[in-house]
Amino acid sequence: MPDDLMLQHVRRFGRYNQWANRRLYEACGTLPAAEFSAPRPSFFGSIMATLNHILVGDSIWLGRFTGNPPPGVTRLDQILHAEFAPLHAAREAKDAEIIAFCDSLTEAGISASFSYANMRGERFTDPLFPPLMHFFNHQTHHRGQVHGLLSHAGISPPELDMIYFLRAAR
Repeated sequence: MPDDLMLQHVRRFGRYNQWANRRLYEACGTLPAAEFSAPRPSFFGSIMATLNHILVGDSIWLGRFTGNPPPGVTRLDQILHAEFAPLHAAREAKDAEIIAFCDSLTEAGISASFSYANMRGERFTDPLFPPLMHFFNHQTHHRGQVHGLLSHAGISPPELDMIYFLRAAR
């Protein structure tokens, strides 16, 4: 894929990510606090914990991309915010950071390599574009889990497919 198309793709995904998160958080915001953090049969155990994991993963990967690791993030299951309002505010701020990062990329930068360490301290060097696609795919995967958990909580989950974003953007 040519660099200019990769760059357009990444920028589109940054905006799609924000749109999907806003829709998902709008639905989650209708839950009573007890339902938001209620134990549910899922990998992270609740809607609240799964949303925290997405924020943790985004913070870690964005820190790798920018060379600014998030302070205090030590585990993938870390609860950064146990209550909805501060988690929602942190999500909005992180989405703005993601869009700013995507917008700052250049055609040369999208295919350049970057180096980072994983949570175990292992070092890697990768071209930027494939890990960026992993970054967005990871978000989509876990938003899908929350989508299912909302159904179990009796909330009608919003449509989050990219095609709806593309139609709304027209």
